[in-house]
Amino acid sequence: MKQDEVWKSVKDDLRVGLSEITFSSFIEPAGLAQMEEIEGKQIAKIITNGSWHQKMIEEKVGEQIYAAFRRVTGKETSLQFVYKPKAAAAMPDPSSLGPLFSQAEEETKGYNRAVGEAKLRSDFTFEHFAVSSTNEMAYAAAQAVSRNPGKMYHLLFLYGGVGVGKTHLMQAVGHRILEKNPESKVIYCSGEQFTNEIIEAIQYHTTAEFRKKYRPTEALLIDDIQFIGGKDKVQEEFFHTFNAIHQEGGQIVMTSDKLPKEIGGLEDRLRSRFEGGLTIDIQKPSFELRAAIVLIKAKAWEMDLPMEVAQLVAANIEDTRELEGVLKRLMMEADSKKEAITAEAAQKVLNSIHAGGESGEKSVPRISPQSVLAAVSSVFSIKPAELKGKGRQKEVVAPRHLAMYILKMEADLPYVRIGEFFGGRDHTSIMHAVEKITNSLVGDARLRGSLTEVRKLL
Repeated sequence: MKQDEVWKSVKDDLRVGLSEITFSSFIEPAGLAQMEEIEGKQIAKIITNGSWHQKMIEEKVGEQIYAAFRRVTGKETSLQFVYKPKAAAAMPDPSSLGPLFSQAEEETKGYNRAVGEAKLRSDFTFEHFAVSSTNEMAYAAAQAVSRNPGKMYHLLFLYGGVGVGKTHLMQAVGHRILEKNPESKVIYCSGEQFTNEIIEAIQYHTTAEFRKKYRPTEALLIDDIQFIGGKDKVQEEFFHTFNAIHQEGGQIVMTSDKLPKEIGGLEDRLRSRFEGGLTIDIQKPSFELRAAIVLIKAKAWEMDLPMEVAQLVAANIEDTRELEGVLKRLMMEADSKKEAITAEAAQKVLNSIHAGGESGEKSVPRISPQSVLAAVSSVFSIKPAELKGKGRQKEVVAPRHLAMYILKMEADLPYVRIGEFFGGRDHTSIMHAVEKITNSLVGDARLRGSLTEVRKLL
């Protein structure tokens, strides 16, 4: 069997056993670069379209590919997953520089113009999106939709809390569509903006222009769709807009902070249509994902950011939008002082933000020492008296240090006052405890989980 035939048979075999999203996301972009026998062993080299794709295909479907090769070839096959780095473009013939560069420049201008008209953020692309187990399904679905808009799933509904990446993924779909064809009509807007536009159109008798803008759209990206709940006129117009786009084979992507059935005041006919699409939730980012987000943004902004700084920020900041704010603050301070970004500098910024926000002004503590003690006691099942006592057992010391960390980093109590609260301990002991927890949060997943549980109680 020829190499091309083997790969086609392997893909046909995998298509049966894998979901449509998994197949289109991981298998479809891959190829069989080479098959050979070395010392009686069959080796298949699978080519992928990038380092991330290589990692994901090996981790997620490597075993299934191995089994498919065995079924197709009847032999045990060793798999090698590789990717071909993008090679530097060869210098063209001088006589052709004009037309070549002119064409490339026009294509770039067309894409940039289309992105601007669609109101997309330039950095909200798939390339700048960090993937982990908390969002990989949403990422795969968004990629699948962007490759075949309106064909695979006419509606992609992404829901989750604030700062989990819903808007980024939705806009990435728009970017990919415009990369393929800058002439495609893509519109991004929020539920609030859609509402304001239809109210204005009714007020000034311009509903015809409103419909002409939205209904012929090839890809409509609506952020925070829950905003239209309870607004009858807006829902009426959106219902017809939805139907018009769907009937023409267009793509709709929506985000929300809740499931369709949980959106208050949403008409049944709209709820039915929302539930008829592909609905995927995005969980809060893990520590590893937050660190990856920090590194990706730093690279995009051309920041020289050490790994230890990225991990330190990720361990202490859970909201992804706040991560971006911390990075901007670090970059601004490093530029103004003409200094490299260090862990010490990052810690100072984190202390300032925990203490009083961007202004650096001290805020009134939002939590009391008693409430922190009660929350830590509850999470670790330890009596408050033991936490304040002199016991040095490991199961007591770690929670005690965590309580001290919270009182300093989030209540911004002076070291001396924290020491007094914990039975008259010296302020240097409190400083040591805070520093130890700060450093441990980077590599201790269990400690990060405990901190999250305490924060929930507070």
